[in-house]
Amino acid sequence: MPRKFKSIEPSAIVDNTFKLIGADWMLITAGTISSFNTMTANWGGLGFLWDKNVCFCFVRPIRYTDHFMEKAENFTLSFFEEQYREILQFCGTYSGLDVNKVEKTGLIPVSAESGGVYFEQSRLVIECRKIYSQEMDPERFLAPYIASFYPDKSYHRIYVGEIVNCLVEK
Repeated sequence: MPRKFKSIEPSAIVDNTFKLIGADWMLITAGTISSFNTMTANWGGLGFLWDKNVCFCFVRPIRYTDHFMEKAENFTLSFFEEQYREILQFCGTYSGLDVNKVEKTGLIPVSAESGGVYFEQSRLVIECRKIYSQEMDPERFLAPYIASFYPDKSYHRIYVGEIVNCLVEK
């Protein structure tokens, strides 16, 4: 039986966002139901910017998902129960260029109202409209330890998305 979701306001998200993103991880998904890619991430945040509820996330341009992020107007953040940890590990380890992540994991893609894609197994989905992106500039690192995250100089692209819908299981 497919999961049923209901919309909630972003202010109704009850999760601790530090745990939600940093420890529980998320799938960032961009594209349409006919052509999309997803990747696991645990860098980002939720907040308020430019009079909007927003999320921000980080994707390296070398990741296949970034190709979809650049083309798409919308993207989603999907969060899961702990029982899906191995799927999140898989989606963070393998490239969508090399493997069909949906086929290999059993994730069930769903077309979001925004036109993006999320997964039926999600417990929380945040639909976002992309409103800003920028290449990370290492000249702007103010703390020296940050450079240690980029030994190959493969810097992230920062995406800010206006939150247009949040879904939780009914």
